[in-house]
Amino acid sequence: MKKTDPDLPAKPSVQVIERMFALIDVLASREEAISLKEISERTGLHPSTAHRILNDLAIGRFVDRPESGSYRLGMRLLELGNLVKGRLSVRDAAMHPMRELHRLIQQPVNLSMRQGDEIIYVERAYSERSGMQVVRAIGGRAPLHLTSTGKLFLAADDPQRVRAYAMRTGLAGHTRNSLTQLPALDRELSNARSSGVARDNEELELGVRCMAAGVYDDQGRLVAGLSISAPADRLDESWLPKLQSTAHDISVALGYKPQAEDAPRGALSLPIR
Repeated sequence: MKKTDPDLPAKPSVQVIERMFALIDVLASREEAISLKEISERTGLHPSTAHRILNDLAIGRFVDRPESGSYRLGMRLLELGNLVKGRLSVRDAAMHPMRELHRLIQQPVNLSMRQGDEIIYVERAYSERSGMQVVRAIGGRAPLHLTSTGKLFLAADDPQRVRAYAMRTGLAGHTRNSLTQLPALDRELSNARSSGVARDNEELELGVRCMAAGVYDDQGRLVAGLSISAPADRLDESWLPKLQSTAHDISVALGYKPQAEDAPRGALSLPIR
């Protein structure tokens, strides 16, 4: 049996993926657009094969066609790259403060970011002693309107965007406590804007309540939410100042400049648009 050399880079098991990688590598090697003829020569792919894959990549905005017969990398790659960069820097800044907050309260602490109409959990600090039946896995997703962090992001949107979100999603509920009507959600978002804090009152899962505070970058943009999850009967309001202070410390580590009107403990109010 032929053995694989561990020092050689692994190849994709799907041929079209391997060809796609080769095409992207060629486009990445030059700043200007490259002709199909040159791309074909440099990848060893037949022009019709290269043309077909490049056109599919263009549909997803991974490749641009500035003019007929020439290609360059698309803006979608920049969007994804910035998303990954942002997540990595936020996670790096958040890890130690999250662990310290968890040590103080002994309940799960979650770091989440927005991706489209959902939040995605990018980091967590928890222990088995927390008593939580469900701990959200890193990479897990949840609808914006059913989560404390998701409500922070909706509160940062203008009313037109919130209505558009409601139309797209139908504000589907998961429990009897879920906010499935726009007026009720609007009231909740108004409270989040004024306080800088959002809550999940057993709206995603019965028996679990959460509170979240925002994490901001050097431009003052909301980039993540820091939340505490606990059994519904054990969520303690005395944790709120600690949560706000921790979110503030992470924001400062990301370059956020506290405003004069910020609350003494670091509560960051969401902008009203």
